[in-house]
Order: sequence, then structure tokens, then C-alpha cells
Amino acid sequence: MTRARWVLLVTALAVLAVIAFAAAFPGVLATHDPLQTDVRGALRPPGPEHLFGTDQSGRDVYSRVVFGAGRSVGIGLLATGIALVVGLAVGALAGSAPRWADAAAMRVNDVLMAFPEFLVALVVVAVLGPGPVNIAVAVTLAAIPVYVRLARVQTRTLRAAEHVEAARILGVPRALAFGRHVLPGVLGTLSVLATIGIGSSILAASGLSFLGLGPAEPTPEWGLMLAGGRNVLGQAWWISVFPGIAITLTVVAATIVGRLLRARADGRPA
Repeated sequence: MTRARWVLLVTALAVLAVIAFAAAFPGVLATHDPLQTDVRGALRPPGPEHLFGTDQSGRDVYSRVVFGAGRSVGIGLLATGIALVVGLAVGALAGSAPRWADAAAMRVNDVLMAFPEFLVALVVVAVLGPGPVNIAVAVTLAAIPVYVRLARVQTRTLRAAEHVEAARILGVPRALAFGRHVLPGVLGTLSVLATIGIGSSILAASGLSFLGLGPAEPTPEWGLMLAGGRNVLGQAWWISVFPGIAITLTVVAATIVGRLLRARADGRPA
């Protein structure tokens, strides 16, 4: 790994560490109650008292960004984790199934992958209705097809590997050989993809919240904060800009780490 890429990786990990700390312990970093309103202090620009300024209700934007990390990142992690588990199970079964069943499952999966993930999530929310739980479900369902495809390919590749064939020749039961030699390799590959997928899930969840399909006011959530400041962007740019920066930094940092891990897993120069 070159020095420049090493610095990039360390910077990305540092950003993710700060975001993770904010999500886990928001009270340590926040300076105000994110729900406390002060009409007389509305739309104050960034300053010593309010680092990121205040919104239309006089709430501290910095504290709301800090507390919003838990909800935004939590949805991304939850959606990615469930999508990984479901994708692993379905993909492994498809890769081990008879050819006709594998072909049928992959045709359905290909149809789902033909649509952008955000569009699939939008349709799911339209069916289930708005709300934070439904957003998590929608983002999860939209992400599953990618994990299914990769898990199926890796399963078929590893099943034909020499060490798996050797285990079978030595009399190791088929199910035991699959669980011991195939599943760990598939899971490792999916874990690398999930690192990138966390950023995509956070972005999708924030986009749905921006459209008014997620949490309702006054819940601190990055996408909802973006939407709340769009009508006063010329007068109070900080209301939307700072949560937008938080989303951007989180997504970019997760993508950088995921791509570097993927390049290392593929044997390419990181």
C-alpha cells in the first residue's frame, strides 16, 4: 500500500471512529439538548455558543447532528447486517441447489437488480407507509439482491475448490465440509462488500427521510434535518449544510475503507 493510500485509509478510519463515538455516546459530544427550542434564538449563525448555529425553532444544530448520528448510522448498520445475513443464506442455497432451481432464483434476483436500490426502497416505503422502521425494512430489501448474487457466485466457486473436494474424498460429510470450508470464505467476501454497503444504506435512508418518509419532527436525523433547512437555505445555510457534510463524510469514509479492503481481498494493489 502506498503512503498516500495509507494516509487516506487512516483518515477514513478516524472519521468513522468519530461518527461511531457520536452514535454510541452522543451526550458526551453534544453541547445542548437537541430537542430544546428557543424562539428568540432562532436562525443564529455558527458561533462560540452554537457551533453549527440554530434552526428555525432555536435548536442547536451541532447537537442535533451529533444525536442524529445514532439514528442515521443505526439504520445503515441494521439494514446492511440483515441484508448480509439474508443474502448469504439465499445465495448459498442457490449456489448449492440443482441447476434449475439456481437458474430460477437468479432470474428473479436479476429482475430486482435491474432497478436502482433507491427506487426499490422508495416503492417498499410507498407500500408499507412512512416511518423509521419501514425505512430500515425498505433499505434492507433493496440491498439484498447484491449480496445474493455475490454469495451465489462465491459458493459455486468455493464448492469446486481443491481443498473442498479433498475434504469430501476423505469422507467429511457434505454439510460439514460446506460449513467449514465454503461458508467462511463466502462470509469474508460479503463482509468486504458490506463495508461499502453501509455507506449506501445510510445515503438511501437519509434520502428517504429527506422526502418525508422517515422519522417525523422534532427527531434529530440527518436526512430530516436536510429537508428542514431547504426552505431557508439562502438565509440560514448552516441548517442543511452541516448534516449534509456529516452524511458525505460518513459515506465517503465507509466507501474508501470498503474499496481498499476489496482491492486487498482481490489481490490487487491497495
